[in-house]
Amino acid sequence: MKKMKTLLAASVAAASMTMVAAPASAEVAASVGVASTYLWRGYDLGSGTPAVSGDLSYSTSGAYVGAWASSGDTGAGTEYDLYAGYGMEIGGGVSFDISVWNYNYPTGAGYLGTETTDLFEHSDLVLTVGFGPISVSYYDPIAGPSGYTNYNYYTIGGDLGAFNLTIGSEDIDGVQTMHANLSYAYNDNLSFIVSQQDGDDEAGVDKDPKFIVSYSLPISM
Repeated sequence: MKKMKTLLAASVAAASMTMVAAPASAEVAASVGVASTYLWRGYDLGSGTPAVSGDLSYSTSGAYVGAWASSGDTGAGTEYDLYAGYGMEIGGGVSFDISVWNYNYPTGAGYLGTETTDLFEHSDLVLTVGFGPISVSYYDPIAGPSGYTNYNYYTIGGDLGAFNLTIGSEDIDGVQTMHANLSYAYNDNLSFIVSQQDGDDEAGVDKDPKFIVSYSLPISM
């Protein structure tokens, strides 16, 4: 699985947020970043406007906790996410990770559009299994207002050198959308992403390809 050294990738493509088993010693990590827009599960939530993000995490013996924040999207407002999980290498190139992510929107209507910003209003349980360069993730909505947890989201991703391809599929009340993100890491800081969305016509999906540039910078602790 991918080490969470650039949680900016979470703001650019939350579908690819996966963790790696932490080293035996405790570690505190932080980073800041900027992206040309906020790409989330193939959707341009930033309406083409730049997004600034930052993260802070603590990990030890495979367990980790942290917080990630972003300037948010044009509809839901500023966002911060709280997360905790555990990852481990099973052996033979197989890895496993389980985490809980909680999404909060203190300055806007929120992702759910319920005009409320209650803490812990909406959470996902994320299960990820890795097979060498391939990883498969399932996102299960375990908390949220009535009627806003009727979805399933899956991703499968693979690495080849500096390239990563992630395909995601989401079903919301029987309306299915899919997206593919192809990313290229020029170096540890600079990345480029091309995203293509597809889905049922009635889903109102913007199917034009999206191009995102992101830059992240680790902070020494």
